[in-house]
Amino acid sequence: AKAGDVLILGKPLGVGVYSAALKKDALDASGYEEMIANTTKLNTPGRHLAEMDTVHALTDVTGFGLLGHLNEICLGSKLRASLNAAAIPLLPGAQALAAEGYVTGASGRNWAGYGHHITLNNVSEPMKALLTDPQTSGGLLVASSPEAADEVLTTFRREGFERAAVIGRFASGSGVVVDG
Repeated sequence: AKAGDVLILGKPLGVGVYSAALKKDALDASGYEEMIANTTKLNTPGRHLAEMDTVHALTDVTGFGLLGHLNEICLGSKLRASLNAAAIPLLPGAQALAAEGYVTGASGRNWAGYGHHITLNNVSEPMKALLTDPQTSGGLLVASSPEAADEVLTTFRREGFERAAVIGRFASGSGVVVDG
């Protein structure tokens, strides 16, 4: 990634929360359908994004959650990432389920592993759980030049990723800051 790059997430977060709720019979049929649709949607935009000169970093969000994978980009690029929590797409009802305690044990272990690199400003515990939530077949996380953000979003949308969103940006410094 490069300083000034925007950060784009291709899929909503919450698969781990949904899975935890499913295991306790707390996920309704529409939630189950949403979870399956999200996990079976292949990250096909990746092949196009990887060919764009304006895309400087690209990874998928999986077991370490959004913050874990983003932290790795920050460490490798020697940059700081700033996220707007309100801009991060979530599966419907995921925040409410997290607030009810349907979170994975991995979420807490993830935070214990890299939380010292993260600053949370006005971020609720349920949102923190979603930011560290392990994702099965999670979305692509893209660092691109700001002038290419629309092209990156168009690439996602062309392949059916309607919830892709700009969620933050990179700057000089280190760590990850999330503003609630």
